[in-house]
Amino acid sequence: MSAGRRPPGWHDRRVPDFERRLPLHPPYDRDGLLAFLAARAAPGVERVDDRGYTRSLRLANGPAVVSVQPGPDPVTHLRARLRLTDPRDLAGAIARVRLLADLDADPTAVDGALAADPALAAAVAAIPGIRPPGSVDPHETVLRAVLGQQVSVAAARTAAARLAERLGDPLPSSLADPAGPQRLFPTAAAVAEHGSEVLRGPRARIATVIGTAAALADGTVDVHPGRDPEQLRRELLALPGIGPWTAGYVVLRVLGSTDELLVTDLVLRRGAAALGLPDRPGELLRHAERWRPWRSYAGMHLWRSGAVAPGARPGPVRPPRVARRAGGPDR
Repeated sequence: MSAGRRPPGWHDRRVPDFERRLPLHPPYDRDGLLAFLAARAAPGVERVDDRGYTRSLRLANGPAVVSVQPGPDPVTHLRARLRLTDPRDLAGAIARVRLLADLDADPTAVDGALAADPALAAAVAAIPGIRPPGSVDPHETVLRAVLGQQVSVAAARTAAARLAERLGDPLPSSLADPAGPQRLFPTAAAVAEHGSEVLRGPRARIATVIGTAAALADGTVDVHPGRDPEQLRRELLALPGIGPWTAGYVVLRVLGSTDELLVTDLVLRRGAAALGLPDRPGELLRHAERWRPWRSYAGMHLWRSGAVAPGARPGPVRPPRVARRAGGPDR
């Protein structure tokens, strides 16, 4: 293994520093993924700028910071720069990045299948290679999905940043970046024990977050990419305060499901109507049978078509533009 060049501003630090080219199957909607991440980036844990996406990671053998940027050939590769406290975590970190960015998708198959529906053909042509975002930390994704229930994306981001600031472990000085990641998102155990001291809002909502964190911490709900989608969905729905939207969102992101359509999402339904599709959940599900097994990707097109101003509830909102080209998906 050879060390790569250090990103600007990170200087010379005594931790293993690696650079890897991550191949992908073009086309690839990189700007859309960046816009999604930018809208939700929790200060202190994540940063999105014109160079790409940078965040802290909790890995098996210690914390890390990873930066994902365009590669030398951005059509066929992304570039990952990884600062690890232990080189044994390199393969695991790369696997997480690939899931987050959906780099193993076959956009030719996806776009071809979706474009066969006349209602989606123009959307697919306008945004080829669209990708549903994955997850680099299953517990974090679940907790942030619950934090986002019935509030705007901006409010959920603020709540996540507050939790991280108060309960997240600080990164060692060898990894911390004053302009970017400075701490890890808190563990489920920390949120279960101390979240009530930090969270604000209705008691029922706080109780849902605390209860979910406790279930993650004690293993009542086991969340990892290898889970069966329906088993995980049932476990999540059994928790007080978690409904079908949140369970489906976790299945979509943590498991990288290609066939999850969140038909109860109001913005997704608005996007369906804008494309001339039925916007009632039952009717939309029946129409979506023709999109199998790529309904997750179809949902990203519907979200994009239904984008609205920030503050919309309970669905996604239009993220800020973070790249020099067009912005990205809303959920």
